[in-house]
Amino acid sequence: MSNNSLQITDLHAKVEGTEVEILKGLTLEIPKGEVHAIMGPNGSGKSTLSKVMAGNEEYEVTSGSVTMDGEDLLALEIDERSRAGFFLAFQYPHEIPGVSNANFLRAARQARLPKGEEIDAIAFYKEMYEKMDLLGIDRKFTGRSVNDGFSGGEKKRNEILQMMVLEPKYAVLDETDSGLDIDALKIVSEGVNAMRSPERGFLVITHYQRLLDYIIPDVVHVMADGRIVKTGGKDLALELEEKGYDWVTQELAPA
Repeated sequence: MSNNSLQITDLHAKVEGTEVEILKGLTLEIPKGEVHAIMGPNGSGKSTLSKVMAGNEEYEVTSGSVTMDGEDLLALEIDERSRAGFFLAFQYPHEIPGVSNANFLRAARQARLPKGEEIDAIAFYKEMYEKMDLLGIDRKFTGRSVNDGFSGGEKKRNEILQMMVLEPKYAVLDETDSGLDIDALKIVSEGVNAMRSPERGFLVITHYQRLLDYIIPDVVHVMADGRIVKTGGKDLALELEEKGYDWVTQELAPA
């Protein structure tokens, strides 16, 4: 197993307490330094994959593995996965009333420091403000509760701010473009692109080609019926935009 990749091997998962299998032998490797995109129709299992990796208790892994730099990700508790360097930007970001953005981000950053080491508050706020400026987030948002009363676009920008502050090893963006107008899409994409690094891998989950005009992927995967069914370069996304997902499923259908 690679010590420099997020590796998913023959992953099977179902809804907890049912026999409804959603992931049906999915295999995928995301090396550090690369941006991979997953596209696919509704119901193909894209969001389920992100939730399973993050540790959502609504799903049960029945077989297969997920490793992050050689470490068994599925054996870790949810908070341990985050501290180990895994980040998920939600399709529908959660609201946390009563907890300010600044306190939330500071506590999350503090949790990643070695035991006994304290965060430098002045340096932290300076860095946070710089990232907020890049994302077009009003500095007044530091005092507002996390995502509470935010518009859809503000929530998505806030997710990217969290990612930029936490600097994960691997970031999964679950339909971050959903609900964004073109201006917000460009700003969010600029934030993601600013985080691209040889030391970081990205998995971008999306329905639409438009996001991939701004976040140029190294590899594009097509997902259908719980598994990866086709892999290619950026041109594959353009082909999907032109022909639709039926083109892939028809290609796979037995003669």
